[in-house]
Amino acid sequence: MNHVVKIGLGAALSVMTLAQAVEANDYRISNNQRIACSRGLSPGKLNTATCRSYAYIFNVKTSEYFRCQVSLALTRDNKEVINVQADGGCAKKPRIFATDSNYSFDATETEPPNTNSFFGPGGYAVWASDNTALKARGCITIASGLGSDISKCVDMKFE
Repeated sequence: MNHVVKIGLGAALSVMTLAQAVEANDYRISNNQRIACSRGLSPGKLNTATCRSYAYIFNVKTSEYFRCQVSLALTRDNKEVINVQADGGCAKKPRIFATDSNYSFDATETEPPNTNSFFGPGGYAVWASDNTALKARGCITIASGLGSDISKCVDMKFE
């Protein structure tokens, strides 16, 4: 009897693992990762370099996506590295299309505050295409400078 329970639990675990693997296969990373670095001088002749990079991870079935960012800050003097700090995480974003289908996706961002970011830390553009219905949606999100992001999307057909 104990042997039958073990086989049953093993089969259930295999099915759950397979279901998770199928779900994991629905995710793709965007092809447009960027890295931006800045340098600064601190009192006492310390140099600090901070680099940030981001990527978008997209569910090709549901069109929901995650914006992931990683950063590294390095502080050194003329002789040695004094401090290294790293941070990162992913934020879930809403679906681009309301129904499930077969989607393609890419995204890009403005660099950190510069002439392209009029109101704050910049913005990003997200493109998704429904490969089954032959339609695309382009969305641009920018910081309003008032605490919330403004996002607008435009639908297009390609036939």
